Amino acid sequence: MSEELLINVSPMECRVAVLDNGVLGEIYIERHHKLGLVGNIYLGTVVRVLPGMQAAFVDIGQSRTAFLHVNDMQREPRPTSKNKNQSVPETVDSTDTGATLADSLEITPPVVSAKTTEIVAAPSKTLIQHRLHESQRILVQVTKDQLGSKGARLTTNVSLPSRYLVYLPSSDHVGISQRIDSDDERTRLKTELTSLMQTVNLKGGLIARTAAERVPVDKLEEDIYYLVQLWRTICARRQEMNHHQSSELIYQELSLPLRSIRDLVHADTEKVIVDNTQIYEQVRHFAKEFVPFVYDRIVHYTAEQSLFDVHRVEEDLRDALKRRVDLKSGGYLIIDQTEAMTTIDVNTGSFVGGRSLEDTVYKTNLEATHAIARQIRLRNLGGIIILDFIDMLEQEHKDDVLTSLQEQLTQDYAKTNITQVSELGLVEMTRKRTRESLGQQLCEPCSTCQGRGFVKTAETVCFEIFREMMRCARTYNSPKKFTVVAHAAVIDLLLTSEADTVADLEYLLGRVITFEVENLYTQEQYDIVLD
Repeated sequence: MSEELLINVSPMECRVAVLDNGVLGEIYIERHHKLGLVGNIYLGTVVRVLPGMQAAFVDIGQSRTAFLHVNDMQREPRPTSKNKNQSVPETVDSTDTGATLADSLEITPPVVSAKTTEIVAAPSKTLIQHRLHESQRILVQVTKDQLGSKGARLTTNVSLPSRYLVYLPSSDHVGISQRIDSDDERTRLKTELTSLMQTVNLKGGLIARTAAERVPVDKLEEDIYYLVQLWRTICARRQEMNHHQSSELIYQELSLPLRSIRDLVHADTEKVIVDNTQIYEQVRHFAKEFVPFVYDRIVHYTAEQSLFDVHRVEEDLRDALKRRVDLKSGGYLIIDQTEAMTTIDVNTGSFVGGRSLEDTVYKTNLEATHAIARQIRLRNLGGIIILDFIDMLEQEHKDDVLTSLQEQLTQDYAKTNITQVSELGLVEMTRKRTRESLGQQLCEPCSTCQGRGFVKTAETVCFEIFREMMRCARTYNSPKKFTVVAHAAVIDLLLTSEADTVADLEYLLGRVITFEVENLYTQEQYDIVLD
């Protein structure tokens, strides 16, 4: 599979598109006034501890307090180093595009005292109320961006990713990305990393990312030195900020263009096309130092037509916001995203097949697996996802569809878990969510329907108006006339189909009813003026 990386930069935002064989596979958007927080490290202040939830809210200087659960904290105490030049660090569980990190590291988080510059070990108790207290300052890293009304998700397990490795400062764990299948390569990497850690006297743990596969030992060693120096810089800045009372940003993750070069580029990447001169130079400099094999593949786009228009990215983005996705065979998907989960419904549509109904259903479901995997990546759907395939009778067909879905999802950088096909044709899956979906990032709830996706019919609103006038007539005796102010569609219905009802109501209430169109009103809005 050939792959291209398109980097589009404007004064308002930066966008990175990943093209698989010329088709948009993923899109990353970072607006300059709203930069992502994932990977950032803060010296935060605990503002509230909730024993009932075993969680705490931590102020990291954002509009909303961030959320820290006890399961995201290190668990076992670690003695404080007596050497002043040697700090006791905290560990990270960073999202690696290729590696699966340990869910939790068995280490107690170091805590920065607000009154001193010493770093002390937290109590070795499992309950959060015994480990944190209000106004306590603690080093945390963001693992999930703010999603809707929810604040960012935090961990005290700090991790620092580079091109080939992830450094875990407070762990002694050496791990290998699950995407590296070769047992010989996994053994080689673990042996060489263990040896390098002993050679450079590295304190901490390492995870080999997918990009580390078949990488020579000297490149791994360079990565280790870079990560160690980065951690020393973070520790030094943390010590400088100890006397500050406010929450402070200790380390900020790379910008989107540089992050995409570090995380998304691999051997199959044929080109990296950048349409901004300044970012082009930054990307080339970064690639020359950290990802040299892609240096000659970086191209500066200077044509007048938009880079995303040339590659039809804008068109694909518009389609990615639609509820319906058409399949080439004539079938289609319906994608609905809610607060709790996302549902994807598969339909045959106009596809009638050839041999039998079972064959038609099988082919539609098989084609749908390709579209589903692409849409999940493109829309960045996360959390619980329910796939409603068309019911299949033969177990072999169910197995084939599930296998096809799993194969398509191997290209996804996010971690996914899939269940078997149920008797109803449903497949439940989960996908790790670290940032807003494409729809959440680019859209907002409809001001007319408030996000419901539908509005009351004009007939329903007419009947509401009738009931409201009857209530007003019973409550207020003085008005001699009612004036209904409403949307044009509602007024039109009142004057035509419901004209007889209006006449009957005038006779029943003994009052004149007049109508006035207000074009600024939505179909559900109306007012009744008492004269």
